[in-house]
Amino acid sequence: MALTNQGGNNKRRKNKFLSRMKKRLLVVVVIALAAFAVLIGNIIKINMTQGAEYEQKVLAQQGYSSVVIPYKRGEIIDSNGTILATSKKVYNIILEPKNILEKDKYYTATTEALKKYFGFTDSELAEALSDENSYYKVTKKKQDYELVKEFEEFTKTDEGENVRGVYFEEEYIRVYPNGNLGCHLLGYTVSGNVGQYGIEQYYNDYLNGSNGREYTYLNEDFGLTDTIEAPVNGYNLVTSIDSNIQKIIQEKVDSYMETEGAKNVSVLVMDPSNCNILALYNSHPFDPNDAQNLEAVRYQFDTGITDLPYASFEEFEKNCTDEERVNALNEVWRNFVVSDVFEPGSTYKTFTISGALEEGVIQPTDTFYCDGGEQKDIFYIKCHAYKYGGHGMVDVSGALENSCNDALMQISAREGAEKFDKYQVLFGFGQRTNVDLPGEPLDSGLSTIVYHADNLHITELATSSFGQGVCTSMMQISTAFCSVINGGYYYQPSVVQRIEDENGNIIDNMDNVLVRRTISEETSAIMRDELFGVVENGTGKRASVEGYAIGGKTGTAEKLPRGNGKYIISFIGFAPIENPQVVVYVVVDEPNVEDQGSSAASSYIFADIATELFPYMNIYKTNDNYDLDLLDAEDEPTDSIYEGDAPENDVAGGSENPYVSDTGYAGESNADNSETVESEEETTEYIEENITE
Repeated sequence: MALTNQGGNNKRRKNKFLSRMKKRLLVVVVIALAAFAVLIGNIIKINMTQGAEYEQKVLAQQGYSSVVIPYKRGEIIDSNGTILATSKKVYNIILEPKNILEKDKYYTATTEALKKYFGFTDSELAEALSDENSYYKVTKKKQDYELVKEFEEFTKTDEGENVRGVYFEEEYIRVYPNGNLGCHLLGYTVSGNVGQYGIEQYYNDYLNGSNGREYTYLNEDFGLTDTIEAPVNGYNLVTSIDSNIQKIIQEKVDSYMETEGAKNVSVLVMDPSNCNILALYNSHPFDPNDAQNLEAVRYQFDTGITDLPYASFEEFEKNCTDEERVNALNEVWRNFVVSDVFEPGSTYKTFTISGALEEGVIQPTDTFYCDGGEQKDIFYIKCHAYKYGGHGMVDVSGALENSCNDALMQISAREGAEKFDKYQVLFGFGQRTNVDLPGEPLDSGLSTIVYHADNLHITELATSSFGQGVCTSMMQISTAFCSVINGGYYYQPSVVQRIEDENGNIIDNMDNVLVRRTISEETSAIMRDELFGVVENGTGKRASVEGYAIGGKTGTAEKLPRGNGKYIISFIGFAPIENPQVVVYVVVDEPNVEDQGSSAASSYIFADIATELFPYMNIYKTNDNYDLDLLDAEDEPTDSIYEGDAPENDVAGGSENPYVSDTGYAGESNADNSETVESEEETTEYIEENITE
């Protein structure tokens, strides 16, 4: 019995042991499966997040070569579909000296082909093949496809079968098919597809894409495998620029500069309904295909407007330092229309009168007596008509038509500093327009070159009323003027209207931005009629074009120091009167005439442009009874602002104003598309607190 019980106990112990083993095995299996699941999960995660990195490490271990596949920078296109800037594929010749020199027949066939198709010389080939063990030597760059195609076709013939060790790497070069047309609008690019100035700079990130790459490596079977990452091309920009309008204004300005000449002439053409920029030109252009060409700065020496210590352009070209070279070219590349500030003169009267009418401090029928000037504080400030005793009694129309400083000083006195400044701010003076072009000064700089309510004392208020002492840019004046004639709608000026991918799919529609209302439709209608009178009967008559109903305003600004005989002459005009379709602003800095102040250069250039521009834009003649006779046209007479001693500096901002230092350019700008949040918030706060639309 004892043996029997012992056997039973052994059996029970064995069963318990097996049961425990099964449980332990199950736990081990579960743990193993869990660990395996975690491992699989980690592999999947690593593959998703770091797969490309590890793939490259594997390729590196196996041995591989890679070739960059360049992206194509996006195109810049005008409103009619004309390509203004594009990128052309070119080829760099890569030689493999090791393979070329492997056999004499390879060397002979290859070098002869390179001489024939690409113009290599013996010395160039000797230098290129000097490293006999090299498999990569970059030789001639930027070869056209036609030459490459002919060479590759030759290598497929019996005669070219021994050509070895030659291949090509692709790249793109920026091309401007129309030469200097619209150069200041477009800008140019430098190495690495970096935009400089103009649209090229402002929209650089949109125009650029990302390179692709082709990898060739040995796989585990020692076969060659290719992996390709396709490049992503840049976006195309569709602009409001009309290349035909651009061509018209360039031809007219170039003609004036050849026959008459000036320190500078700039023209800005806008659609007044939305402030789209149709054309823009500065009289000293450059070819963006060769933007570094010093020939573009020759005018600075021919006209004597340079401060550089060289007797001639040829001496400068030979001996200039890099810094002098860049500074001289910057004068050419810089966009005067956007970046430079100046005293606008009598074009500013448009805004003084608009604000006074809107506020109700004057009525169109109000009259003002001009006796030649006004005593303001310790200064006697003169009207243009001072020499012949003043304009006498004039109403609002007469004040604008005759460009009467005396009447404008009386009008601004009725407004007072607060109301006058209210409309300066509404019309955007002392602020950026936020145009989509680089180089516009920041609000922090612009705000100091306009007298505001806190420093618009009696003299400053008087001179500001007719555009002296206050500084603006062409972009500011033109944008504000558009709002005066379009019903009071102040739009943010713009160039780019649409962003598309390479297949024409719209990425972004750049809708016009209505910033605010400046004046009412009623006041706008009055101003259109008043501005028509300036051209019909007043100082703007030399801007007339027979048969057309044109409105506009002349401007003659005396430059610093007062009394030196130097002036900025301007005219801003529009047509037709009832439904304005175009605004053209012409500024002539120091016309090349003996009496600059009496020059009507800007009006003549406007008329010359309008004669060709209006028919192109289908602006019809509506002034059939108009008899154009310029013999009785009166120029805006000029004289120094002050009777007797003038202030040493009566311009807002004092010596910190770039206009005072004759640089024109207002320092820091939006060149990097940066935002000046603080100054913009201050402007917004001012408008909200002080202006009721």
